[in-house]
Amino acid sequence: MDASDLLRGALLHISDSDTVRTVVEKAPMSRAVVARYVAGESVADAVSTTADLRGSNRLVTIDHLGEDVTDRAQAEQTRDTYLALLEALAEADLARFGAGEVSVKLSAVGQAIPGDGDAIALENARAICETAERVGTTVTLDMEDHTTTDRTLETLRTLRADFPWVGAVLQAYLRRTEADCRDLATEGSRVRLCKGAYKEPESVAFQGGRDVDLSYVRCLKVLMAGDGYPMVATHDPRLVEIAQALAGHHDRRPDSYEFQMLLGVRDLEQKRIADRGHQMRVYVPFGEDWYGYLVRRLAERPANVRFFLRSLASNG
Repeated sequence: MDASDLLRGALLHISDSDTVRTVVEKAPMSRAVVARYVAGESVADAVSTTADLRGSNRLVTIDHLGEDVTDRAQAEQTRDTYLALLEALAEADLARFGAGEVSVKLSAVGQAIPGDGDAIALENARAICETAERVGTTVTLDMEDHTTTDRTLETLRTLRADFPWVGAVLQAYLRRTEADCRDLATEGSRVRLCKGAYKEPESVAFQGGRDVDLSYVRCLKVLMAGDGYPMVATHDPRLVEIAQALAGHHDRRPDSYEFQMLLGVRDLEQKRIADRGHQMRVYVPFGEDWYGYLVRRLAERPANVRFFLRSLASNG
């Protein structure tokens, strides 16, 4: 295990630390740092950022930050925020043809509620899908830690009966993912492939960066050879090149797959990919509950830690 792997493990560990969370959230300089990676706290902020990105020919998927909700009223509040967001995107003419879509964590809309969590999450996700369909855009179900994978995929299957365009997310660091890719690489199936950003045991997930990269490539080969719509979520230049080569090998049209990157990461590369005629979608988070998201993003790409530390120092 190299230094980057050790740093990633340390960051994932502190993502669960209430003490560290309190210190970082209360630090005056944190807001300035977070502004690079998070659109803001309100629906209006998310729509404004989406409009800016569309101006440079980039597509957008928007995530309302928050997860592991255990209160039904809060889950419904999150649902209502998504509904308001979709209406606002439509009003700004940013929703049509999936130009601005939304990403939803099922634990944010009720999956983590004891007892009826899966049913509550399905009900709320269905309401979001109904509104998305009406305004002409799409929804992608984010994937969380491995304990929820089967439940999330089951909810996906149920939603796709009425909304076949609902997107799935698969995480390359899980040992099961290559098989999941084979199951989901079907006609019309939208699948976002990412590396993964949760602390997982070795029994279910590859631990070293090289092993994760190799798994990513194996999974990417399955998706590119299939009949679905691969969404290549990576900032790694090598993986971007491999994805382009695989798309060419399988004679894929530019509109039959897309690249995805995070807001605030490799902005110039995002523009370059879009300018070359590829579909480039930016993952745009917004909301007040930004701590866990930020730390997992740093863990995904430890090079971002240098930026984070420099920002803290310059704002101190």
